[in-house]
Amino acid sequence: MIRSHTNVVAVLAALVAIACRGGGHGDSGEPAGSAGEAQHGNHGSEPAPAAKTAADDEHGHGREAEVSDLDRPVDELLAATCEHGKKTYECDECRYGVGVVRAPARLVEGGLLRKAIVSRRRVEAPIAVTGEVRFDERRVTHVSPRIEGTVRKVHATLGEHVRRGQGLVELESVQIGEAESDYLSAQATLRLARASADRQAQLRKEQISSEKEYLLARQELEAAQIRARAAEEKLARLGVAKGDVERLASAGRSSGDGGLVVRAPADGIVLEMHAVPGELVKPEESILTIGDVSSVWVWADLHEDQLGRVLDAQRAGKLRADVGVKAFPDSTFPGNVEFVGPTMDERTRTVKVRVAAANPDAKLRAGMFASVRIFLPGQEEALAVPSAAVLSDEGRAFVFVHHHGDYWIRRPVEPGRRWVDWVEVRGGLAGGETVATDGSFLLKSDVLRSKMGAGCAD
Repeated sequence: MIRSHTNVVAVLAALVAIACRGGGHGDSGEPAGSAGEAQHGNHGSEPAPAAKTAADDEHGHGREAEVSDLDRPVDELLAATCEHGKKTYECDECRYGVGVVRAPARLVEGGLLRKAIVSRRRVEAPIAVTGEVRFDERRVTHVSPRIEGTVRKVHATLGEHVRRGQGLVELESVQIGEAESDYLSAQATLRLARASADRQAQLRKEQISSEKEYLLARQELEAAQIRARAAEEKLARLGVAKGDVERLASAGRSSGDGGLVVRAPADGIVLEMHAVPGELVKPEESILTIGDVSSVWVWADLHEDQLGRVLDAQRAGKLRADVGVKAFPDSTFPGNVEFVGPTMDERTRTVKVRVAAANPDAKLRAGMFASVRIFLPGQEEALAVPSAAVLSDEGRAFVFVHHHGDYWIRRPVEPGRRWVDWVEVRGGLAGGETVATDGSFLLKSDVLRSKMGAGCAD
């Protein structure tokens, strides 16, 4: 009696385990019956394994639950069938269980998913140096007024993103007031001269006025045009934008208030601000500094024994580098060596080298201490893939390999050395395969749905 009770408990435990694995789909009566037959037919055998085998045979996923798709050969994964009576990799609900993703061609055509051929590449050996982040001086503008004036209003703030032509500071200037008056007067004279010339032309056509009167009217018109153009150019030289001049002309005498709007000469961020309402500013003074920080310079110190190798490699082509800072220890910023200094510091025995580094998120800030790796081309070759292709799941590295059509299957790899945006592959790939690179995280997200209970367990 005790032995029979023990067998019943074991059967119930086996059924609970099957349900937790997603094996039950509302038809648990059949496995229960099979287990019951095993109990009554053979009291000496253990019923739990028999129940597990029956459920696994019915669902078709027992092997997948026990062994990761990364540990199974591709042929076996593609031969597996699911409970829906089709190949598992072809089933929209089940294919992620065998590590297969279906990526429509439009993802590749639209640039959301990129691919690369696995091939052997020359390993680049890094030289480690240190340096400091600075602004790219070609992308920084110091804004100064062209005339002396008093700050009337400040329209921008420190750190604000501004666009080319955007108003930053409004000044009040005596020179601007005089120039506006000259411009408005010249425009009025031009309108009168044009009307007089048109009238004389009509009278000459009707043979009422003489040729001399007509020519004098034409002369006055041309002189008025010259004066108007000179007045407009004077405003432009003082820093008045073309749009502001046009608005002045359309508004007439009422708009000449001696105001000058200092506008942004380029897109960027306001890095420095020295303008305060009521302050007197002069042309030689910088009132704002605007910079584009999407790319920055890193000035590094190259030691004397490293100089020869860097110069030799630079003559052979562009040198790549990456930059790291303590503020973002898990990030590197790619760049290129743009300039190697012509002189050596006698005290430190180093040469300045300039690296232009990409800074799209503005994480790198001027003044940061930076560690720099300059990659020199070596003689050794190794099988490599772009770093974006290598993903990880629970500590295991893998890539998505294109199999056929729209199907990609994830395969384990053993990563080795890393340089710039490449990773050495020491195992898992033979070369010649097509792997997913940028956008591969989209495929990973689809596969990892299985860990959230999607697919056949729904």
